[in-house]
Amino acid sequence: MSYLVICAVALFASALTFFSGFGLGTLLLPAFALFFPIEQAIALTAVVHFLNNLFKLALVGRHADRNVVLRFGLPAIAAAFLGAWLLTWLAGIAPVFTYSAFDRSISVMPVELLIGLLLLFFTSLELLPRFRTLSFGTQLMPLGGVLSGFFGGLSGMQGALRSAFLSRAGLTKEAFIGTSVLVACLIDFSRIGIYSSSLVKEGVQLNYSLLAAAVLSAFIGATLGNKYLKKMTMPGIQRMVAIMLFFVAFGLITGVL
Repeated sequence: MSYLVICAVALFASALTFFSGFGLGTLLLPAFALFFPIEQAIALTAVVHFLNNLFKLALVGRHADRNVVLRFGLPAIAAAFLGAWLLTWLAGIAPVFTYSAFDRSISVMPVELLIGLLLLFFTSLELLPRFRTLSFGTQLMPLGGVLSGFFGGLSGMQGALRSAFLSRAGLTKEAFIGTSVLVACLIDFSRIGIYSSSLVKEGVQLNYSLLAAAVLSAFIGATLGNKYLKKMTMPGIQRMVAIMLFFVAFGLITGVL
C-alpha cells in the first residue's frame, strides 16, 4: 500500500507543481508522513526533491546567475545546515503533551507539532494572492537566502520564500528558473547530509526501493506535466490541494498522524 500511495502522490504531485501553485516537497511530504515518522518523511522527501531538481538542473542550470547564486545561495547553505540540525534535535525531545482519544493514548511530538504548524503557514501563504506578488529588494537577498535555507533545512518548505526574494533580482525568466533550481539543489544537498548522518546514528535505514520508485514516479510526473500541462495556477485545483494539506497539518498537530 505504501508503494501505491507514495508513487501515485509523487507522480501527481510532480505534475501538479505545474499548475497547483505548490512545490513537490510540500505535496510529497504528507504522503511520506502517512507511513514514516516525520523526520524520516522529511529526509525521504528531501532525497526525491533533490534528485528531481538535479533532473531539472540538467535542463535549465546553464541559465543560473552566478552572482545571485553566491549572494543568495551561500547564506542559504549555511542556514540549511542549522535548520536540518534543529529538526534532528527536536526529534529527540519528549512529547509536548499527551491525551486520550479513540480509546488510545496519543502523544504529540515537538517535531510533528512544528512541521504541522509550518505546513499550515506555508500552505496559507500559497493561497494568498498578495503574497504571490510580494517581492523584496536585492539588498535583502542574503537575508532571503538565510530564511529560505533555514526553513528548507527544517521542513523542506521554502520555495515561496525563495521566489519572493529572487523575483526582484532582475533576472530573465530563464535565469530565474535556473537560479531557483540550482539554489534548491544546494539547500537539498546540505540538509540531506545532516538528515542521513542522524538517521545512521540512530540505526534507521531508509527504504531505498521505495525511494527509487518515488523518484522515478516524480520524474514521470514532471515529464508529463511539462509536456501536457500549461505552466499556470488553477484556483480550483489549488484550493482542493490546500484543503488536503490542511487536513494533514491538523493530523500532525494533534498527533493523529
